[in-house]
Amino acid sequence: MERVVELSARLPHAAAPLFELRGVTKRFPSVTALDDVSFEIRAGEVHMLLGENGAGKSTLMKVLCGAYRADAGAFFYQGAPVTIARPADARQFGIAVIFQEFSLVPYLDVAQNIFLGREFASRIPGLIDWRRTYREAQRVLDTIGFDIDPRTPLHRLPIAQQQLVEIAKALSQDARILVLDEPTSALSDRETERLFALIRQLRASGVAVIYISHRLAEVFALGDRITVLRDGRKIASMRPKETTPEALVELMVGRAVDTSYPRSFCTEPGEPVLEVDGLSSDNGIADVSLSVRAGEIVGLCGLVGSGRTEVARAIFGADRVTAGAIRLFGAPQHGSPQNAVAQGMALVPENRRQQGLALGRSVADNIVLAGLPKMFRTGVYAPARAARAAQAVIDRLRIATPSARRAVRYLSGGNQQKVVVGKWLNAEARFFIVDEPTRGIDVGAKAEIFKLLDQLAKDGAGILMISSEQTEIVHVCDRAYVMRSGRVAGELARDQLTEANIVRLGMHA
Repeated sequence: MERVVELSARLPHAAAPLFELRGVTKRFPSVTALDDVSFEIRAGEVHMLLGENGAGKSTLMKVLCGAYRADAGAFFYQGAPVTIARPADARQFGIAVIFQEFSLVPYLDVAQNIFLGREFASRIPGLIDWRRTYREAQRVLDTIGFDIDPRTPLHRLPIAQQQLVEIAKALSQDARILVLDEPTSALSDRETERLFALIRQLRASGVAVIYISHRLAEVFALGDRITVLRDGRKIASMRPKETTPEALVELMVGRAVDTSYPRSFCTEPGEPVLEVDGLSSDNGIADVSLSVRAGEIVGLCGLVGSGRTEVARAIFGADRVTAGAIRLFGAPQHGSPQNAVAQGMALVPENRRQQGLALGRSVADNIVLAGLPKMFRTGVYAPARAARAAQAVIDRLRIATPSARRAVRYLSGGNQQKVVVGKWLNAEARFFIVDEPTRGIDVGAKAEIFKLLDQLAKDGAGILMISSEQTEIVHVCDRAYVMRSGRVAGELARDQLTEANIVRLGMHA
């Protein structure tokens, strides 16, 4: 077993850990998710937890909060042994967790989600004190600077604002230990700054924060201590000043990784793949014009809420178009997603678990799903042929799964993303819309996803890539369109494509 590097052990600590996990092991069928992991949590400290997808970070936190029961290990609260066998046990110690995948109810309002299961009782037995519920919800929302009516139905909010509701829900529990799993993956820069200010405020008040992130800039901007997991084992623990981003990446993946995403940009694009002229939709976008040519990766960027995803949905036929024209490979495109797929279009949505995958089905089922009409034109399903097609995609994309029959919900985020892309390869797509393709995946998986997109472009596909991370747009795209308030604010050619220019177009009136 690899020796754990404990650099921070040399530093004196003023007090014993608030909470400690020692020798935690958790096994699932065919895999050991955690192998003898020890982890300590100190009051008033932001502890960054790093590792590739599948390294065991989320599993460790689910053990901490009682969602999973450890097969071995011990727990200590302020030095005294305790038991965590269920979520109620964890709540007694002030442990609150915000997982990357939301635990919200779409058709309840914001306040109902914040206090779900902890409603305020009315003076009349059996009734809820709704006036107090909305008043307390507004107080919590004001604390994090989220200006929204707590009576707003959750399903009307974009992902970024739903993330803020999750944070408000956790803070409403007066947490002493707050776990944040990729909390900024759907937030704008301004919302991220607001969150960071809130975390620093919580740290100053003595709250312990465990912060899981794949964004190394956040690690050094916010972290007091860092722990790295790899393949279910604790590899290292240190202070930020004792390491570098490059060293952390190598610890996480066990090898050197180029995080600059280099590619040979397209200098001679082919024929137009997508042409959009004056597109408007009842989802809020207006007069959008853009184009993508064969061999290009074209960026679509702007602030969260600027209309990027809405453009993708309108092009794909998921939202009703009210004006304008869409041409795919020179032919008019209108109607439904089924028509778009039949013409060779693919959409990799920003929320892969809710919109891109059938989580209860196998990896193989998900891969062949989109291509069924083309694979079996007679309507007769051939299991052996489907299995061969799925395995070919698994091999091509190096999807890490013990079997093609493995339920896709058990794969890491990066491998789930590969499955979403893989199903469109099987459907013989030639134009790809990829919305936040690296959301919630680690640096190693990001490099693989961008390598895949680059290869698709080299093979002649056209790609429209939406990303909130401006560095990705700058390093990966041949050119980019910047959205603002539901409209295209401007186009940036390759030699104009800088983060400063993206911000200028995305923010200036």
